[in-house]
Amino acid sequence: GAQIIDLMMLVIDVTKGMQTQSAECLVIGQIACQKMVVVLNKIDLLPEGKRQSAIEKMTKKMQKTLENTKFCGCPIVAVAAKPGGPEAPESENPLGVSELIEVLKSQAYLPSRDPSGHFLMSVDHCFSIKGQGTVMTGTILSGSVSLGDNVEIPALKVTKKVKSMQMFHTPVTYAMQGDRVGVCVTQFDPKLLERGLICTPESLHTIHAAIISLKKIQYFRGALQTKAKFHITVGHETVMGRVMFFSPAPADFNEEVQENVFDFEKDYLYQEEYLSKDSSSSENKENDQAEVQLPRQQWALLEFEKPVTCPKLCLVIGSKLDTDIHANTCRLAFHGVLLQGMEDKNYTETFLPKLKVYKLKHKEGQVERVMDDYSVIGRSLFKKETNIQIFVGLKVKLSTGEDGIIDGGFGQSGKFKIRIPDGLKPDTKMLLTVASKKKSKAGKGDTTKEDESSKNDSAQPVSISLLFKRYVFDTQKKMIQA
Repeated sequence: GAQIIDLMMLVIDVTKGMQTQSAECLVIGQIACQKMVVVLNKIDLLPEGKRQSAIEKMTKKMQKTLENTKFCGCPIVAVAAKPGGPEAPESENPLGVSELIEVLKSQAYLPSRDPSGHFLMSVDHCFSIKGQGTVMTGTILSGSVSLGDNVEIPALKVTKKVKSMQMFHTPVTYAMQGDRVGVCVTQFDPKLLERGLICTPESLHTIHAAIISLKKIQYFRGALQTKAKFHITVGHETVMGRVMFFSPAPADFNEEVQENVFDFEKDYLYQEEYLSKDSSSSENKENDQAEVQLPRQQWALLEFEKPVTCPKLCLVIGSKLDTDIHANTCRLAFHGVLLQGMEDKNYTETFLPKLKVYKLKHKEGQVERVMDDYSVIGRSLFKKETNIQIFVGLKVKLSTGEDGIIDGGFGQSGKFKIRIPDGLKPDTKMLLTVASKKKSKAGKGDTTKEDESSKNDSAQPVSISLLFKRYVFDTQKKMIQA
């Protein structure tokens, strides 16, 4: 239903104010529509003497709540739809409803509608009429439909011919985007479809996973973590899905991102969680003054627990609906746009390798000793059982500034040889020679007082840094360096 709102009416119990559920409706409103009217209901429950001041107080409170939303300054109307509650006699007249009607008239507008493109309709009721057939009522999301057209019910893989149509009890031969319409077809069991989508045959796809662009909902407490499961609402369906977040490579953080397009040619950086001002993995925890650099756009790979039928670029909402409804917390976590669906069941093999999301890997080791002016032996970078052969040719950097290349393994204990093409600096050579002399002396149990004091000078061993990228979906797990 979040895809068909042109104007929203948020109804608040004046005696209780904003409840968790009202706040969630407000969040959906901010995602899904442009205009809103707030209705303060049940004013008959306020004692008459204090009624006006209580309404004013609640109005001010609501204005404050809406201050930082797109609905700032929207109309707020006080009413009692049924004074005295359900038991009251029919003669009781509603309060404030005529004023509400005037406000709705002033807020109503004709949205721009487009009849072109594939027909897509969101069905919210399905029932049979004796002697006529089965009627599906709902809202047309895109395109148009005429009498005699074939329409597909993609969830059931069934195609039917439109026999008749009605709009508000009036027969029509044509309907388009934005219209509420009842479409009648024959020989179709209404029990098979309570709600769902109908469309131009073969225009919709059933997908097992998707790439979406997304934004976190600011009221959601807690981090959005990769590998977490969320309730994913797409069109009329809500299914469980697992997420993996990623962002542009850091060099492209500030680059303008094309809306509603995903570029498979680019490299993307894997994120353990969605990056936001309050995300725990922001590197600058100890330096709070530093401005955390956030990308302009972030994406997620969604993997559904069961396939979903939906159009491209449709609205996606991620929530934690298993949170206690009485806990005063927003269950809606993020919203986004579906950019690319994956129809193949084996998408992990056929599709995901095209997605260039990488992790940055950083390994540290130490120089064991000097071999000659152009080579050193290193340790602690690899485990004993690691196949060092696959790392041969990768570039490393020494903490003293020299660039090196891994040349191969050395012995059986995970040590390795590094070639230094430009040669070791004299200082580095001295540092390493002193360190290794000390070692051999200490080995002979010949530690003197002077050695103790000079130990501190070379307490800092020369470390080796290996940095590389590895693509998450690369089946060969290749290591790549710039």
